[in-house]
Amino acid sequence: MAGTVIKNGTIVSPEAAYKADLLIEDGKIACIGNGLSVEGAEVIDASGKLVLPGAVDVHTHFDLQSGDVRVVEDFYTGTVAAACGGTTTIVDHPAFGPEGCPLRHQIDEYHRLAAGKSVIDYGFHSVVQHVDDAVLRDMEALAVEEGITSFKVYMTYACKLNDAELLRILRRAKELGVIVAVHAENHDVIEHMRRQFVREGKTAPIYHAKSRPDDCEAEAVDRIIRLAHLAGGTMLYIVHLSSAKGLQVVKHARENGHRNVIAETCPQYLTLTEDQYLGENGEGLKYILSPPLRRRNDCEALWAGLADGLIQVIATDHCPFHFHREKQLGKDNFTLCPNGIPGAEERLRVVFSEGVMKGRISIRQFVALMCTNPAKIFGLFPQKGILLPGSDADVVILNPQETEILSKSNLHGAVDYSAYEGMEIQGKIELVMQRGAVLAKNNEFVGEKGQGRFLKRKRTGYLDYGVGSAWI
Repeated sequence: MAGTVIKNGTIVSPEAAYKADLLIEDGKIACIGNGLSVEGAEVIDASGKLVLPGAVDVHTHFDLQSGDVRVVEDFYTGTVAAACGGTTTIVDHPAFGPEGCPLRHQIDEYHRLAAGKSVIDYGFHSVVQHVDDAVLRDMEALAVEEGITSFKVYMTYACKLNDAELLRILRRAKELGVIVAVHAENHDVIEHMRRQFVREGKTAPIYHAKSRPDDCEAEAVDRIIRLAHLAGGTMLYIVHLSSAKGLQVVKHARENGHRNVIAETCPQYLTLTEDQYLGENGEGLKYILSPPLRRRNDCEALWAGLADGLIQVIATDHCPFHFHREKQLGKDNFTLCPNGIPGAEERLRVVFSEGVMKGRISIRQFVALMCTNPAKIFGLFPQKGILLPGSDADVVILNPQETEILSKSNLHGAVDYSAYEGMEIQGKIELVMQRGAVLAKNNEFVGEKGQGRFLKRKRTGYLDYGVGSAWI
């Protein structure tokens, strides 16, 4: 097979950015060097452009049932959007299953939902919604048999776990060498404040933010870190960190030797603020998600945390509901609005433009946060998240000189709005490849439905964080 040569671009990894050619054969990166030439190979000229690993989004919610409503994107429409945005791998968080269901129930259901639909490679986290001996046994079976090596727990919502249950899961995860992802908010305080606001007639979208203050996040983050320490140092992954106070807790833990704490944030917490809840004509409903949007100082603190290596991953928490349909359930009462925001397609461009082009993070840090770190943490490296000989040829070619305006009209997802409508972006994605096949070209999807593969993941070997991470 003649393969493909990407010539004259700047290849980026967490360790370096350098000009070189890239040879792709049989879906893998065969060689990196200068002046590569292969008879019969397709040649792609990437002069003046960045050649990046396909982005890895380890926090999506496709085809998720939330109470009486379902997100508006399945594994086809959602992954088409992700692919056009430069994401070639996801690890999805399934919905809660029937009360008392076995741990494997939702994994089997999500295999059914994704197979034959996903256009990009995918894996699943397992969601723990109750704890008993069978669940603890099934954790090992899923890790060994399915390659599902991460387990999600919630400290709020209907299927929240209490502290004793959390401790049991954390201890079992430590025994198995797997990672626990956690949604950390103080459930009881939030529920009290929500009921209080409704009694007082304070039901506009802004009260969603006020009912989930940053202290609720910070307290829960502190509590789960302490429980992980009691469990013997379980690898802990804090999803969607949203506040300066929450980040300070992570910083304090890391400074006091808790190197098992990993943090994720999302583009919405880096760029949007609670002022969005004050929009006219109910526009604030678009931004009801949990944790809520915070203040500008929180955005800047999170950017600083990324630059300093305190936050290791930028994911999306992509969970889209139509503004003109499902979100309208909350028009008279924010507590009835389904939680979630779209963003799988916008992530790479928003973070590149707001982060790299504005000098908040380097291009090497960008690749670490968007590609390499999530692949390493969740057992996909070096197959994913890096451009190295032997890795999957998942490649994004980005032109940093081009600008565009983000708008629902030029995006591909099924949801009826973009949270970043009208944002001017520096940097345009010109080509996206997965395993050497072109998925998207000049904002047009050209891949095939169902070409994504399920990924059995390894257990993490993560010991340190950020650029130059150490591994076992």
